[in-house]
Amino acid sequence: MRFALLAIGIFVLSMAAGVAPLYMHGRIKAATMQRITGVSSGLLLASALLIIVPEGFHVIEQVEEGSGWFTDRTQFLVAMILVGFIAMLVLEGLGVGHSIHEEHHDHSEEHGHGHLHHPESTAAIGIGLTVHAAADGLAIGSSSASDEVGLTALVALAVILHKAPAAFSLGAFLSHTPQNRSRTLRNIGLFALATPVFMLVSRAVLGGADALLAGSLLFSAGTFLYVATVDTLPRLHSPESGRSAAADVIVGAMTFAGILLLFESFGWIEHVH
Repeated sequence: MRFALLAIGIFVLSMAAGVAPLYMHGRIKAATMQRITGVSSGLLLASALLIIVPEGFHVIEQVEEGSGWFTDRTQFLVAMILVGFIAMLVLEGLGVGHSIHEEHHDHSEEHGHGHLHHPESTAAIGIGLTVHAAADGLAIGSSSASDEVGLTALVALAVILHKAPAAFSLGAFLSHTPQNRSRTLRNIGLFALATPVFMLVSRAVLGGADALLAGSLLFSAGTFLYVATVDTLPRLHSPESGRSAAADVIVGAMTFAGILLLFESFGWIEHVH
């Protein structure tokens, strides 16, 4: 029941964040959204390395303890992180990427509040963000299937804080396209639905399938590492914003680490070392 409520909450939050730009007319500056994205990237980075990867190995280690499976196939498990990273990289290379923050920022810098006239670009960005949202759902669903309530809460927190600015950026981008309002709302709705749907599906499929669960957790970690990296690189490479970009990521990562320590001190997480 709580997991279903979490899925509904993520959907509502994503829809609200996505629809907001249609009515706010640029009240939130692009620079502010970039700062928020930087902090949320730090949260994703920390959740991947401090939570998801250790839990993925813990699942296999517990089930296969003493059988030699874990020791013999450690490289295979680590490779799942690489597979997740490369999967997102390939999608980006095919033009089905998730990096909408820079697109909207560049557009607003060059054209003010005009309209974009590239429907194929709009479709590609919408699909890319939806695929990324589905990967977020896989991460939350996988963590919940491991029966660690605290772990699920932390992963969900990182996803929510990153998903909100992504949804806002999608709404801002779509508000500058020539498509009608109903189509814009449909695209935002598909993006908002992707994470909850994959949360529920992955939880149902992965429950009890420990080897598959471990692989899914590590695959999700790879997608998180890619997203956290790619969302931050453009600002890091800019002389004007490089230092603040690095600071934002560090703040996000340290904040997540602090929350993790708090959870551990209360005994809400047992298996993360």
